[in-house]
Amino acid sequence: MTRTILALAILTFSAAAVRAQAPPAQTPQPQQGTSQQPAPPAKPQAVPPSEARARIRTTTNVVLVPVTVKDRQGRLVGDLQRNEFRVFDDGIEQEINPFFSDPWPLSVVVLIDNDLSQKQAQQVQRSLTAIAAGLGPSDEAALVTYDQFPNTVVDFTFDNDRIFTSLKRLELSSHMPGSIAGPMAAGPAINGRQQDTGLPTPVTRSEPMDKDLDDALFGAGEMLKGRSRDRRKIIFLISDGNNSRHNQHSFKQTLQLLLSADVSVYSISVGHAFLQHETTRLEKYAGGTGGDTFYAGKALDLERLYSSVTEQARNQYTLAFTPKGADPKKDYHTIEVRVRRADLEVLAREGYYNSASGEPR
Repeated sequence: MTRTILALAILTFSAAAVRAQAPPAQTPQPQQGTSQQPAPPAKPQAVPPSEARARIRTTTNVVLVPVTVKDRQGRLVGDLQRNEFRVFDDGIEQEINPFFSDPWPLSVVVLIDNDLSQKQAQQVQRSLTAIAAGLGPSDEAALVTYDQFPNTVVDFTFDNDRIFTSLKRLELSSHMPGSIAGPMAAGPAINGRQQDTGLPTPVTRSEPMDKDLDDALFGAGEMLKGRSRDRRKIIFLISDGNNSRHNQHSFKQTLQLLLSADVSVYSISVGHAFLQHETTRLEKYAGGTGGDTFYAGKALDLERLYSSVTEQARNQYTLAFTPKGADPKKDYHTIEVRVRRADLEVLAREGYYNSASGEPR
């Protein structure tokens, strides 16, 4: 009898110890007559495009190639896939990785020629506020005018109202084409003496003025150089294309800076520059950096083009690749982008500098 009681006591103690060591139940047991389905596996969370773009900054030696694709009517083509693109580095085809087709936020320098003819200045003046309409809440913009020297009117800001107000209040300088001095420049004369009429003396000067387009673009590129690489960096240039011979920076130096900083130039040529063959430099900057060139002769044309520029810049494809097979000793490398679909126009930067391709920005 004693042995039986002792055995029962040991069995009861062991069962209590097992229950004490067991983890608490997380879910109630199903009732009789019911079945419990296993929980479905958790779906992997998609990585937002902005986070994917941010990873570029941690990857070394990656070349970014913003690409615009248009059809024969000049309309943007936005349904291309990665396998429809081909990119070549010095003639050697590269693997595209990663690839983005989603819209990018913009970092914009609006660069305005401040030495236009009177008619051109008036047309640009009336159209400027339309620029702000193309900027979204995630876009940042700076406003700069230039003639001989660039002048920052507004530094980078996300405040669209501030940009709108600054554009509305901006007063562009203008000049009348002609010689520096004419018969009416000094006012009337009586007995050989100039008479004071109480009115401002009209002053005319030759066109173009000593204005430095290369230096202005170089300065805008310096402003954009430090902006994040997960933003589309563009210069929104409004100019007649005239350029002096006294720039401190050459075309080659300016283009190198723009390419190194991943900056694209979108130029709007105003006035008669196109007829005077003064748009060559505008086209070279735009073509070399993967931007575009537009032409306008009226204020309404300008307003329409402003929205086209920001839409096109925001909705570019972005091809990225790590250079393989090209000569590593070369600093400058050419880029060619092709699409497999026929009858399409491709706009992309013409090259990159190896010394800057891996810099996190």
